[in-house]
Parts: sequence; structure tokens; C-alpha cells
Amino acid sequence: MININARNILLTPFLIWAGLFIFIPLVCIVWYGITDYDGNFSFKNMGLIFERGYLDALKLSIWLALISTVICLLMAYPLCLILTERQRNNSTIISLLFILPLWMNSLLSTMAWQTILEGNGIINQLMRLLGLPTFQMINTEGAIVVGMVYNYLPYMVLPLYIALTKIDRRILEAAQDLGASSWQTFVKIILPLSLPGAVSGITMVFIPALTTFVISALLGGGKLLLIGNIIEQEFTFQYDWHVGCALSVILMIFIILNMLLTTYFDKADAEEDF
Repeated sequence: MININARNILLTPFLIWAGLFIFIPLVCIVWYGITDYDGNFSFKNMGLIFERGYLDALKLSIWLALISTVICLLMAYPLCLILTERQRNNSTIISLLFILPLWMNSLLSTMAWQTILEGNGIINQLMRLLGLPTFQMINTEGAIVVGMVYNYLPYMVLPLYIALTKIDRRILEAAQDLGASSWQTFVKIILPLSLPGAVSGITMVFIPALTTFVISALLGGGKLLLIGNIIEQEFTFQYDWHVGCALSVILMIFIILNMLLTTYFDKADAEEDF
């Protein structure tokens, strides 16, 4: 058994790493965000979020993040139900197929979608081959949503799959024996018991979707600016750290609210189980 002193010694490297790469950068971001160019305390830069351009970018970011999260959730539930059934047959190949995207560089996969969705991409070439009309999807909101769903779907699948595998199969069999339909079994049993996994998945998808800038830059073509793109431009093109950090603080507020909401649902679920 590890004593307290040994445990503190083992914890020291992590505390040093967290202090250097988590705490200090966060303090710097907050400091630059709540001060002006003279170093005086001010919320002027944070107030820029209410200007039309910044506010429109924030609204679009939240809207596309919500759409992507809902699509991932709707796709993940039937997929995870199928995976849990396949688990009985000791088949892992399907699970592996949906974990593989996590092993790929997200930039490369997004660039692949850029090639697929462009005017002369694979989809339009196939449409021409079939004699069907082509369409322009690249540089649209739909293209950005496609990129988000592809990149973040595994983050919805994994926690939901784990939650579904923990459900006692005897409960489902008992529901079927009592005459419950598949839909009634899902609504009354599977959905409530898998809710913690769904909430975790929603958090893991919504947060990166809200803060992304690479996917929107590649698939939006610079025509659709999300709040992440504006923050990136403030740092790399405008060299305005105060505005960039102020907008980052606002995004952090949204992330904290999302985490508090997740914690609330987890506690509520734990109290119901108790």
C-alpha cells in the first residue's frame, strides 16, 4: 500500500506539468482578456462579442455545434445498440472501424472531405457518371457539419457504447417477456440507463465543435467564420492578444456552463440510482 508521502511524490510531476501547461496559460488568457492595452482592468474587449460580426460568428458556432451534436447522438444510439448486440458474438471488427478515425490525423481526414465535397470531387463525379445533377456543398454550413460529425462521432460512440454495455441484459429480457415492444424497451429502460453516457458524449462533441477552427477553415473556405476562426485570426493575423484572449474567455464560460450542466445530470442520475 502506497503511503501518503510516496503518493505525494508520485503526484508532483503531474502538478508541475499541470501548472506549466494548464494553470499558467489559463491565467495569462484571463489576464489579457480582462485588461486593456495599458494593462488596466477592463471588460471592453469582452464587450466586443456583442458587436454584429463577433455575435454572428458566436451564434453560428453554437448553432452548428448543436446540429453536429444532435446528429452524432442520433447516429450513435442505433450504432451502439448494434455494437452491443455484436459483442455477444465476440465480433470486434465493427467496433474497430469506428475507433480507427481516432487514430487518424483530424487535419488529414478533413482535407479528405474537402476533396470529396468540392465541385470536381468524388461525389459530383459519381453524380455525373449516373447522369444526375451535381451540387456545390463545399464552403457551406452543411460541409462544416459533415466534417464535425465525421471527426467527433467516435467521441459520442465510445461513452455511449460503454454505458450500454453496462446495462444488465436480463432487464431487457424481462421487459420483452412482459410484452414491451422494442420502442417501449428503448424509451423506458435503455434511454434512462444510458443517459450518463449520452450526456458525456454530448459534452465531448459539443465543446470541440464549438471551439473548432480547422474544420470550418478547410470546409468553409474562409467564407463562413466561426468564433474559433475569429480568435485564430486575432492571434495570427491581427496580433491582438487582448481581443483574442477576451473572446477565448467567453468561450471558456460556455464550456464551464456545459460542464456544470453535465455534472448536474450526473448527480441527478446518481441520486436516482441510490
